[in-house]
Amino acid sequence: MQLVVVVKLLPTPEQAAALAGTLRTTNTAATWLAEQAQTAARRGRTELQRKHYSQVKAVGLSAQPALHVIRKVADAYTTRAANLIAGNYGPKGSRRRERVESSPIRFRPDAAQPFDDRCLSWQYDTRTVSIWTTAGRMKNLCFTGSADHLQALQLYRQGETDLVHRKGVWFLYATCDIPEPETPEPAGWIGVDLGLANIATTSTGYRAAGRALRRHRERQQELRRKLQAKGTRAAKRVLKRQRRKESRRAIEINHQISKRIVVEAQRTAHGIGLEVLTGIRERVRLRKPQRAALHSWGFHQLGSFIEYKARRAGVVVVFVDAAYTSQTCRKCGHTGRANRPNQARFCCRACGFVEHADRNASHNIAARAAKQWGSGAQSAAPTPT
Repeated sequence: MQLVVVVKLLPTPEQAAALAGTLRTTNTAATWLAEQAQTAARRGRTELQRKHYSQVKAVGLSAQPALHVIRKVADAYTTRAANLIAGNYGPKGSRRRERVESSPIRFRPDAAQPFDDRCLSWQYDTRTVSIWTTAGRMKNLCFTGSADHLQALQLYRQGETDLVHRKGVWFLYATCDIPEPETPEPAGWIGVDLGLANIATTSTGYRAAGRALRRHRERQQELRRKLQAKGTRAAKRVLKRQRRKESRRAIEINHQISKRIVVEAQRTAHGIGLEVLTGIRERVRLRKPQRAALHSWGFHQLGSFIEYKARRAGVVVVFVDAAYTSQTCRKCGHTGRANRPNQARFCCRACGFVEHADRNASHNIAARAAKQWGSGAQSAAPTPT
């Protein structure tokens, strides 16, 4: 499996200035090339390289960095074309779609730039890298990271590495191809039910309550409303800072929940059953405040975290259709809307079985995962990327 390892660079002021100049030069060249590609409607790698390679190289780039700039521009147009086909910029004829189609792609001055092994080499024993810059080859650029990341970097690094500048800090994003451990036959199954009141509930009793998080997000939403109404530059800066802060908090919570679930499954030699979340916005009927909470929380991100952590730990993950799992009794199998009188309570109208509704749903998901695994179908939908 492929895993992106992030290490932090520790440049001197002179080295940082050279790195900033390199990103500025490469992204200026990429923006110019994107304008040429938009005008000529020729956006493939081969066409751009044949026509503009010498001009891109003339701005102060060596051969390999120039090729990377051309590939970055071609890949950006490919991604935009895929988003247009998928309708992510609106239907045909909409203002937003026409504006996107008619405008060339622009790159920020500090946008990430890829490097291959010809432009960047690693010295793991001294924890330094040698990297190409527009000011010449820079050696003895120190980096640091966690012990696990450094070990994976040394053993499994493959392919390109991206130079990233974020909030005054320099990073290298390296791709590692880590071998997956063997996945033994599960001794049992842990079902995971996702929701709003409880972010995740497992059939083994773990419950990640969402009340504190929901209150925090409501406070953040009210703060955003006030800042948006104010509309000053300072308010916009605070809005941008708050957005990043809230995103980091959500990622951290999803990491904690996914790690807890995967560690429990690995310890008990169980597999994990997860819900298929495709189309959840269309099929779930909620009130307006609940719809906002549903759309803003990263359930897909949580599922992808569980999936990749489980793959690294050798734990089987099966995605099942979770339709009616919250209305089906796990004891007798009776299904009905009346079985769930409220959000938290499940009471079967056929056999009288009573349990927390999310716990009951997680047991049904575990049962469906076991049945699906036994039939030879490991997943009902593509695993998240």
